[in-house]
Amino acid sequence: MKITMDMVKKLRQMTGAGVMDCKKALEEAEGNFDKAVEILRKKGAAKAAKKAGRATSEGIITSYVHFNGRIGVLLELNCETDFVARTDEFKELAYNLAKQVAAMNPKWVSRESVPQEVIEKEKEIYKEQLKDSGKPEHVVEKIIEGKLEKFFQENCLLEQDYIFEDGKKVKDIITEAVAKIGENIQVSRFVRMEVGEEI
Repeated sequence: MKITMDMVKKLRQMTGAGVMDCKKALEEAEGNFDKAVEILRKKGAAKAAKKAGRATSEGIITSYVHFNGRIGVLLELNCETDFVARTDEFKELAYNLAKQVAAMNPKWVSRESVPQEVIEKEKEIYKEQLKDSGKPEHVVEKIIEGKLEKFFQENCLLEQDYIFEDGKKVKDIITEAVAKIGENIQVSRFVRMEVGEEI
């Protein structure tokens, strides 16, 4: 199938990937857009994985205050260079992540940042809930694993469903930004305040 410039342009608008990457993906997918998007996402994830170990000592601190003035967030998003930190794209990502924190109230950045004692306490609670279920031990372990996974998805920013795009998690959005911008990007911390909550 012949890949036209219009097809490349359309895929580029959909994904933000480079012209040659779009052309190659469309050729590989034989003109199927869904397949081409998937190919680009996999390549983006691979590119992002290569950059994951690089130091992120630049970045910005952004703030978001909800329209009712009752919820506020400060979030630090880091990248590798000051040049990227000043781009509109990077600032918009930081702002959207601050809005995510305001809306979804995560407690930690990632599952790795959840203290071990919190994880153990959660497991203990789940075990207690299941102790009279009569289920075999290996089944109980599987259920606990599933409940813990749900706990991470609700309480860790990177594991949460991204509020601005269905079917993607926050970590997917960051991975896509890394592939597009070409630098490692990391959320290092955030603070969320709500009027009247206990300090």
